[in-house]
Amino acid sequence: MRWKARREAARAVLEGTACIHPASVHDPVSVRIAEGLGFELGMFAGSVGSLTVLGAPDLIVLTLTEFAEQSLRINRAASRLPLVVDADHGYGNALNVMRTVEELEIAGVSAMSIEDTELPNPYGTSKPRLITLDEGVGKIRAALAARQDKGLSIFARTGAVSVNGLEDALVRAKAYCKTGADGLFLTGVTKRAELDAIAEVATIPIILGTLSPEITDRDYLASRGVRIALQGHLPFQAAIQALHATMKALRDGVAPKDVGGMPDAALGKAVTREADYAAWAKGYLGA
Repeated sequence: MRWKARREAARAVLEGTACIHPASVHDPVSVRIAEGLGFELGMFAGSVGSLTVLGAPDLIVLTLTEFAEQSLRINRAASRLPLVVDADHGYGNALNVMRTVEELEIAGVSAMSIEDTELPNPYGTSKPRLITLDEGVGKIRAALAARQDKGLSIFARTGAVSVNGLEDALVRAKAYCKTGADGLFLTGVTKRAELDAIAEVATIPIILGTLSPEITDRDYLASRGVRIALQGHLPFQAAIQALHATMKALRDGVAPKDVGGMPDAALGKAVTREADYAAWAKGYLGA
């Protein structure tokens, strides 16, 4: 299976002793850049998927099919980089979660998270809410049952710390660890006391979806069982700014040769694999 080595590499991160920062990727070019820079993992978030595919905010208007297709494009373009994806709430109930796992496994992802947030936001609500613990556990159990390749990692994700408080987060953490999930994905944790408390009860590796100035030290994070810590999704935001600045300069009459911020030719050729295509053309087309 072409994805086997990548899934093994992702599991090696989880089973290691260090905390790593994944590269936030969103398309073939971004994942090739991440590979070239030596990142251990790529991370494709649901929020970034919505921005990339639809140009829409993270309101769960992206469909599973669209998310899986973009995941496949990213994986197909990569040579070796394992891809972790945020599969949101699994696009529905536990049966939908099973379908989500099936599609994303086929798309080549190495690990995915399923969260216990009630999504999309119900009518008349303005703040996030969580599904019941029983339903959350059921979703993770369904995800684990649905995977065909046991090398695929499944993370149980919860934002309970910021939504319901630390006490509920501890209850959920204990329950999710007992499901057989491969990792506990936490959002909303901003204080060492919060992470310390959860680390005390967690029996599986921790993934942090949010960082604060108080919990950025990677040695400290590693000592608490954190193996993956996201740093946000700055690359996509930077791409928005670069596109805007370039288009505005051209619209304002700046000559193309005077527009700054362009990549050098070597980088452009590397991320598009120009040398490979040239070799293929020579070998198979007689060009």
